[in-house]
Amino acid sequence: MMPSTQPAQLNRRQFLKGGGALALGSGVLSAVLPRGVFAADDSTIRLALIGCGGRGAGAVRDALSARGAGPIQLYAMADLQENKIEAALKNAQQQFPDKVDVPRDRRFVGFDAYRKAIDVLRPGDVAMCTTRAYIRPVHVEYAIRKGINVFFEKPFAADPGGLHRLLALVGESKRKNLKIMSGLQCRHSPARQALIEKIRNGELGDILLIRANRLGGANWLSPQGAKSNDLLSQLQFGRAQLLWVGSGQMVDNLIHQIDECCWIKDAWPVECHGLGGRAPDSKDCGQNIDSYSMEYTFADGTKAFCGFRRMNHARSDFATYIHGAKSAAQFSGNIHAATVHQFKDQRIARDNIAWTPAKDEFTPWQHEWNDFVQSIRRDLPHNELERAVHADLVSLMGRAASHLGQTVTWDDMMASRFQFCDYLDRLDASSPVPVRADPSGQFPVPVPGKWTEL
Repeated sequence: MMPSTQPAQLNRRQFLKGGGALALGSGVLSAVLPRGVFAADDSTIRLALIGCGGRGAGAVRDALSARGAGPIQLYAMADLQENKIEAALKNAQQQFPDKVDVPRDRRFVGFDAYRKAIDVLRPGDVAMCTTRAYIRPVHVEYAIRKGINVFFEKPFAADPGGLHRLLALVGESKRKNLKIMSGLQCRHSPARQALIEKIRNGELGDILLIRANRLGGANWLSPQGAKSNDLLSQLQFGRAQLLWVGSGQMVDNLIHQIDECCWIKDAWPVECHGLGGRAPDSKDCGQNIDSYSMEYTFADGTKAFCGFRRMNHARSDFATYIHGAKSAAQFSGNIHAATVHQFKDQRIARDNIAWTPAKDEFTPWQHEWNDFVQSIRRDLPHNELERAVHADLVSLMGRAASHLGQTVTWDDMMASRFQFCDYLDRLDASSPVPVRADPSGQFPVPVPGKWTEL
């Protein structure tokens, strides 16, 4: 599922269509093209940042730092709030003064700003879709229709209906030879890839069990008063607190490790059981529950147990572990660090390590942007759309199993077209809110037997 590392046999037209190249590092370009072929051509990869919050700013940093990127430039920005554009722009200008060119006429504000930002791009450029999850399918769809490469952050939609809208774009994106990269950056970690190779070679034996946890402190929503049922306010405070806006805190955080479980197995689970609930003293006005325990089952019977908890004064854990018939391994660590080890037996401990790969040279976020820019420059296959959406469907499978208290299957997820908000294409500041808080500020909370999300 990773881009090939072999140079493509390209002609000048293909290079221009892919954005061209001036530098690939290690002398790769000179071996592919004659000197001076781009002397009169603009080969800059232009970036349009759509969603200028923290994740968008981080993605811009990694994009502009990509190794062997050649000329690359932040060219347009879009957001619902002008102050977010200005803050992100100032930050980017301070870090990369020579790689930022976003004059006022390429700073777009409003619900239609994404269209204006994408419209100024050319084939070979990149639309960076980093807003809240609710609107991601709309933005990605527009970029693909326009023939523009896409980076899209996770979660990829808030509900199955949105994810299936993205799945419907897979064929078109491939026919257009677009480069599509998702925010599941851990797939680009060389250390993790080295352990995957050992797993595929049978060095751990048959994989019997995978454990993935993200256990941390509470993050509750306080009463929002008059803002509770205001659409623009919900889009700000609801990123992790309202399911329709950001898919919920569990999915927003644990999707990486759920995807790791599927990568380890090279398969998608066939069903999931789930349970969870709120802390006894919860004062949270949001829609999340405080603990999720999900038992995924793959077709061969292998189990992946995935846990998420937000509770203070409790044990924390942020890691993925593998138990094979021959030995155990650790696949990842705190804040997605490439904490990768194979152990001598089933005991996971520092004094029991049998093998550790070479340390990753970059963060996984930087590795993914290095790969992505190289795929554009060299016209290498790079389309993560289908795989990323499937990973999110697995995450929503676990969310639904925990919220509904029922077994949820892969077939259920593939059949569901449920949407929390079915008027995304018409959404504007005057639109009604898809979910309302009661007079005390409390939003509806999932209760088995009274809840629908499939």
